[in-house]
Amino acid sequence: MIYKEKEKTIETKRLLLRLFNEKDAPEVANLCHNYNLYINTLYLPYPYDQEDALSWIKHHLDHFNENKSYELAITDKVTGTLLGAIALSNNPTFKNGEMAYWVGEAYWGNGYATEAAKGMLEFAFMEKNYNKVFARYFDSDAASGKVIEKIGMKKEGVLKEHVVKEGKYIDLVHYGILKKDFDLLN
Repeated sequence: MIYKEKEKTIETKRLLLRLFNEKDAPEVANLCHNYNLYINTLYLPYPYDQEDALSWIKHHLDHFNENKSYELAITDKVTGTLLGAIALSNNPTFKNGEMAYWVGEAYWGNGYATEAAKGMLEFAFMEKNYNKVFARYFDSDAASGKVIEKIGMKKEGVLKEHVVKEGKYIDLVHYGILKKDFDLLN
């Protein structure tokens, strides 16, 4: 992982994680207007349009500069193709944050989420000095669970019927990793 503070980018083997900009809005809308993505995400609206994308992107730079959260586009390092998004919240009081991500359905199964998540973990621990990073996923989204496990997170529990999606209560599976455990893996 290479973090370039001035550009606010994280570079991995195949990916460049960078801030979104307004020019990304049409492609964000295209990727997010997908029921299969919506059904496995907590806050993504459906249908999803360009105004949703612009509204979402609007405060990313401010949040990054204020160390509130780091919301980055997952892009192909060579072609620049927008593949998805990854975010990390920041709770400076407890030196931890929650990681969340999505990848457009056309790009599923290529390891992009795993690679981006590993890069974001390194950023959290090495650049931002977090003690812990955690992630949650719907119990029905096994693929997301595999990503979290591949980057070394361990299951900490299940939040029973914790959220409502389409009128149904859903369990959230909670995973986490401590910096000391991350250091042992790397």
